[in-house]
Amino acid sequence: MRIRSSSFFGDLSVREIYGLKVSRAFKICDYSSDLGGRGNGVLSVEHHGSFTPPISLSFCKTPESSHLLAVSDEDGFVSLYDTRRHLPSFTSYREKTDKAKISEWVAHNNAIFDLCWIKDGTQILTASGDQTVNIWNVETTKHLGILAGHTGSVKSLSYHPSNPELLVSGSRDGSFAIWDFRCNSNLKSSKSLNTNQLIPAALVGHAHNTTQPKRTRREKIAPVSITSVLFLKDDISIASAGAADSVVKLWDTRKLKSPFFQAKPQGEPPRETRKYGISCLSQDKNGAYIVASCMDNRIYLYNTLQLDKGPAKVFSGSKIESFFVKSAINPEGTHILGGSSDGNAYMWTVDKPDRAAVALNGHEGEVTAVDWCVSDVGKIATSADDFTVRVWNMTKKNETSMLTPNTVRKRITAPNLQARRLEFTDTTDEPATSFTQKDNNPFPTRKQQDEPSSPGESKSSDLRTPESVKKRPFFLFESEAGSPSSVLSPPPSLKRKTIRDYFANK
Repeated sequence: MRIRSSSFFGDLSVREIYGLKVSRAFKICDYSSDLGGRGNGVLSVEHHGSFTPPISLSFCKTPESSHLLAVSDEDGFVSLYDTRRHLPSFTSYREKTDKAKISEWVAHNNAIFDLCWIKDGTQILTASGDQTVNIWNVETTKHLGILAGHTGSVKSLSYHPSNPELLVSGSRDGSFAIWDFRCNSNLKSSKSLNTNQLIPAALVGHAHNTTQPKRTRREKIAPVSITSVLFLKDDISIASAGAADSVVKLWDTRKLKSPFFQAKPQGEPPRETRKYGISCLSQDKNGAYIVASCMDNRIYLYNTLQLDKGPAKVFSGSKIESFFVKSAINPEGTHILGGSSDGNAYMWTVDKPDRAAVALNGHEGEVTAVDWCVSDVGKIATSADDFTVRVWNMTKKNETSMLTPNTVRKRITAPNLQARRLEFTDTTDEPATSFTQKDNNPFPTRKQQDEPSSPGESKSSDLRTPESVKKRPFFLFESEAGSPSSVLSPPPSLKRKTIRDYFANK
C-alpha cells in the first residue's frame, strides 16, 4: 500500500507508526565521489569530442526512477545517466562515461539553465536562454511542446506540489509565469516546430524591481532578473527571488497583483554597500523551510511559518561569486548542500549552523548545480566548470548504517493500526502509466494500487468505534475539511489554510 499523510503533523505520525525510512549515522565526513563503485564516480560532459560546462542537474523525483540523473549544459544538450551502474573513476571518466549514459539529445540551440521532471518522471522540462521552455518525453526524447511567453532567458522552473498540470517559471526579463497544461485555450499551433505552443495562464512582470521601472532611450523598461521560483507546499503560494536584492517574495496565486509578504535578512543593507542578489531557492519535502543562497556568501534558512522573524539560521563557508552557484536542502530537511566558486562543494547540518561546513573536494572549477537523490539516502550530485559531474555517496564503511529504499520495517499490525493505515492510503490517484519493460531497463514500471477482488468488496473497512473516532488526531480530519496537504495546514482550530492566511491572522 502507498501511504500518504495529509499534513506535516500527519507525516510525523505516519513515520512513528509505520517506520518509514530514515537516515542513521548520517556522517557527511564519509562522502566520496571517486571510488569507482556503485553510486560513486565522475562523469564527463562532452559531445562529439567537445567538452562543455554543465549548468543544471536533477535526479528524478519519482522514487522508482530516482537513480536517473539529468544534466543540461551550455551547448543546449540534455544527458541522461543511470547512477546505479558502475560509474567511472577520475582516472577513467573520459573514456568510460558513455557506459553510464542512457541517452542525450539537443533540447535547445542555447544554454539550458534549469531542468524539471514532471508527470511521474515520464517528462522533462528544459528552461533555456532562447526564452522558451521545452517539454520532452524522457524515454523517446520526443519533443512534446513548447512554453513561450517570456522575453528573456528562462532561469528557473518549479512544479506544483500536488497538481502535475501546473508549473511556474522565472525569467531574466523580470517576470514569472504560471502555466496550466489543461487549458486548451492557451494552446497555439506552431507550424515551424510542428508542435503545440502553450502561452502562460498568468504572467507577473517587474516582480523584483527595487524602484519604479525606468525607461531607456528606446522606451524599453529595464528588467530585473528573477533567479529562482518555488511552488510552496500549501498549493497556493509562490516564492520568488531575484538578482537585485536578498528579498524573498511570497505571492498568492489567487491574487497576483502584489506580493503578500517579503522575507529578508535582518536589517536593511547600508546605502553605501551593494545589494546582494539570491542565486537560488530550495525547500524540503514538507515545506517547513525555505533556503536562499545569497551573493553575500551566506545561505539563509527561513522557517516558513515564521518568515516575519527573518532567517532562523545562517550558514557560511562557501563562496558564491556567480548566479550559477546553487544550493539545495535535502528532502528530510536535515542537511544543506551547496556549490562554491572555490572549487569545493560544501555541506551543513541544519541543527548545527555554528559548526564549520564540511568541504567535498574533487572538482577543479567553480561548483555550480547540486542535487539530492530522493530515495537513495546520502546520494548527491554536483557539477562544475571543469566539465564534470560527480556522483557522491557514503563510503562503504558507513553504508551498513543507512536504510536503503528497499528496507522495510516489519511490524505486527493490530486492527486499529490497520484502520489508520487505510486513512493514509491514497485511493484517489489514477493508475500511473508505465514504460515498456525490457531487460535492464532503467525506466521501471510503477506498481499499481491494489484493487478489490470483487465488485462488492470494499476497498477499505472502518474498524473504528464511535469513541475512537472522537479521539482521532486532528490531522486525520484535514482531508475531510478540504484543507491543502502541506506543512502549512495547522489544526482546524486555527482555521489557517495558506501562508497568506497564517500571516493575516497573526
